[in-house]
Amino acid sequence: MLNQLRRSAYEKLQGNFFYGWVILVVAMLAMFGTGPGQSHLIGIFFDSLSEDLELPRTSIAAAYGSATLVAAFLLPQVGKLIDRFGAASLMWVLVVCLGLAAMFFSMAFNWVFIAVGFGFLRFVGQGSMMMTCANLVSQWFDKKRGMALGLMSLGFPISMAIHPPLAQWMINQVGWRESWIWLGVATWALLLPPVVIFLFSKPEELGLNPDGEVNEDTGSGPLEITGMTLSEALRTPAFYILCCGLFSFSMLVTSLHVENKGILTRHGLDPQTATLMFTVSGIMAALSMPIIGRMLDRFRSNWMFAGGLLVMSTSLISVTFVEGVYSAMLYATVFGINNGITMTFFSFFWPRFFGRKHLGSIQGTSQMIMVVGASIGPLPLAIASDYTGDYDLTLRFLALLPATFSIAALFLRQPSQMEGS
Repeated sequence: MLNQLRRSAYEKLQGNFFYGWVILVVAMLAMFGTGPGQSHLIGIFFDSLSEDLELPRTSIAAAYGSATLVAAFLLPQVGKLIDRFGAASLMWVLVVCLGLAAMFFSMAFNWVFIAVGFGFLRFVGQGSMMMTCANLVSQWFDKKRGMALGLMSLGFPISMAIHPPLAQWMINQVGWRESWIWLGVATWALLLPPVVIFLFSKPEELGLNPDGEVNEDTGSGPLEITGMTLSEALRTPAFYILCCGLFSFSMLVTSLHVENKGILTRHGLDPQTATLMFTVSGIMAALSMPIIGRMLDRFRSNWMFAGGLLVMSTSLISVTFVEGVYSAMLYATVFGINNGITMTFFSFFWPRFFGRKHLGSIQGTSQMIMVVGASIGPLPLAIASDYTGDYDLTLRFLALLPATFSIAALFLRQPSQMEGS
């Protein structure tokens, strides 16, 4: 029944433009809809959870980290499900689950409940849905993949710009528990209709090719889908160089998202102004993503990867020099560009280096590693906050990690099995 509904929508739209652009718009909307599972929204609730349930901030960060870590190890199975059933078939199930997870979290009453709730939110929103969105766009675009992924990833900075101040406002109006109920309802209302009606997993299902190109040999019909298996990818140096760099991105961006308000209030900003810095970062990320995506299509991957890691280091260092609103806006600008780089990189490199045929399995394993990084990220800063009362030394020390991996990134090369494919 769902396939018939999607086919009917496609038949009404076909011929006007390449259908991949419809897929891209829905994926971008779904990226925005992952907000309830993202650090920049969840971190807004840390203070309310700490006060209401009388738990130290380190304890909440530990619940967040441990739950995220457990959820990470399920992601390879999600990748296999994408390869088997298709991203479109999986997406609507994930949307339903994310709405339920948000409502479930409103009932949290102790540390264990919080940890389980965090686990569901992170597994579905930050892990599975983001991976599914990236898989969809990567399947529908090839030569324009960087630009398309950059546009798709705009959903994330829009979420950064809207969700944190919205969450803070809802907490002030109706409390943190009812806020989570409304977040769950909004997820269903926003995402279920377009996901059910418009999504197809691959262009080949409709007799199309990525980018809408025509097969030069036959004049029509889909090209053969190529790519390495997961076991083949695991035997290449490129896989581990990418994983190390993206692990550091995931870990450190998450730490800044979760502790953003805490860091900036320690540097003299009031909580509402500190939260609004997410909006500045979101705008900058949105402006930078299409540019970064276009650069990925045009320039050498190893130089782009190394440069992105150095921007990560700059974000960590720049926040330690915040002294007021203007310097906070400067940091938020750098961090916004950092987010644009991170979101585009996460999606781009796997199909570029390993092809599309087994992309779900490769993304599932790599996403597991990324989410492990995200699970670790908040802990160093939470410990620094509780035991030293200062974030700055820890932030400067953490900046060494991506700077080191940027050197390894210069040695990134296309696997020999994919050359010429």
